[in-house]
Amino acid sequence: MTRPADSPPQAYADLEEAIRGLRDSGLRLSTARRLVLDALFAAEAPVSAAQLARTVSLDESSVYRNLELLEERGVVRHLHLGHSPGLYVLAGERDTEYLYCERCAKVTAVTPDRLDPIREQVRREFGYTPRFTHFAIVGLCQDCAGPAS
Repeated sequence: MTRPADSPPQAYADLEEAIRGLRDSGLRLSTARRLVLDALFAAEAPVSAAQLARTVSLDESSVYRNLELLEERGVVRHLHLGHSPGLYVLAGERDTEYLYCERCAKVTAVTPDRLDPIREQVRREFGYTPRFTHFAIVGLCQDCAGPAS
């Protein structure tokens, strides 16, 4: 089981800023690492290592090694949507949380403040403070659930 990175999230506006930030931190930027970063900036949603490997024509193990290092540096984070493999997304100043439909695989990105009432209810009733950045809330979207009962 993977552990979340200990590094604080590093938010970069674009690829060039990310490259400068990583170099300034002493990290060598290999061609493979740059390709992975470029593909992450181009991605419109969380993406798997296998998808990245196909996109950038690299061996999947190389992509995983680079993602792991970028996650350790706080540039990337991973999450799980339903039963899917780990997905990767650029870290940001503000976390994004996710809702995932287990029937149609629709993914809805949600700002944490929209889930605060749910978080507060769980905290009150069970003493836990839930986070939905690593594991999404899994259920059925409105279209798949059908009319409300």
